[in-house]
Amino acid sequence: MNTMDDMHLDKTNRILFLYTKLLQGQLLIKSELAQLTGVNEKSIQRDLEDIRDFLDKRRIEEGYGSQLIYDYREKGYCLEQSSQLRLSNDEVLAISKILLESRAFTKKEMMNILDKLVENCIPRKDRAAVNDMLNNERFHYMELRHHKAYLDRLTPLSQAIRESRVICIKYGKIKGNAIVERRIEPLAILFSEYYFYLVGFIEDIDREEAFENPDDIFPTIYRIDRIETLEVLDEHFKIPYANRFEEGEFRKRVQFMYGGKLQRVRFKYTGLSVEAILDRLPTAKILSEEDGAYLIEAEVFGKGIDMWVRSQGDNITEYTVV
Repeated sequence: MNTMDDMHLDKTNRILFLYTKLLQGQLLIKSELAQLTGVNEKSIQRDLEDIRDFLDKRRIEEGYGSQLIYDYREKGYCLEQSSQLRLSNDEVLAISKILLESRAFTKKEMMNILDKLVENCIPRKDRAAVNDMLNNERFHYMELRHHKAYLDRLTPLSQAIRESRVICIKYGKIKGNAIVERRIEPLAILFSEYYFYLVGFIEDIDREEAFENPDDIFPTIYRIDRIETLEVLDEHFKIPYANRFEEGEFRKRVQFMYGGKLQRVRFKYTGLSVEAILDRLPTAKILSEEDGAYLIEAEVFGKGIDMWVRSQGDNITEYTVV
């Protein structure tokens, strides 16, 4: 903490000053604070005790909250969140591992998120150990080839979905790299296989020309990193409650985020782990089993299932749409 001329704060403002620094995650050292505020260390100690009493009363009344602790290793005071509100070390480690595996963000964004997780959720005494457990993966983190930062798109898209507002986007298609403009009724944001996706209905489009199946009644899927421009319009759309989009049901039935019509497929599986198949296809059911060969049926959207089946090689046979 840098020294400066005496601040000459009265007791109330001095306590607020100290409390603000604690909320910012700073370590408070009495000698430095005394010099900074122009009072003696005993006054600072009394201020800290007042803060501790306030926090203890809140914790008793509300059943949770932060507490003021003295860090003997750092030789200073800091706030520690109640374990009821704070993520445990194990939880932070698990979330961090999932984030790193997702490769969803640029390296700068990912490191910033991980730093905030550790700083805000891990007690000061444990931070070095948790960081050590993550350092190797952080160092070798490989961001995706598009190298695009798009975190700032998620909130406006989410607000448009919540408020049922039409959006206008310019979108870079994968085939031919053509840029198309679309008016969309946004329904949901999903994450799958490295990417965030926007799900929505297209307005004002020639379905005969644009769609392989013009009678397809299901929404279209867009990779958010391929959205070049985004404008949230002051126009609202309405979807009857009976026809509302349910992300959870959609996710259970879509593979590799390829849209298309809803269909039921059936196949025979002879691989090592039928459990992995059931996890991959949440709607799958085992119809029968004979000598380690499982007859499985699942309800799925679109052509993504075809790609997945091909990836299984000889483990899947007798694949049909029923």
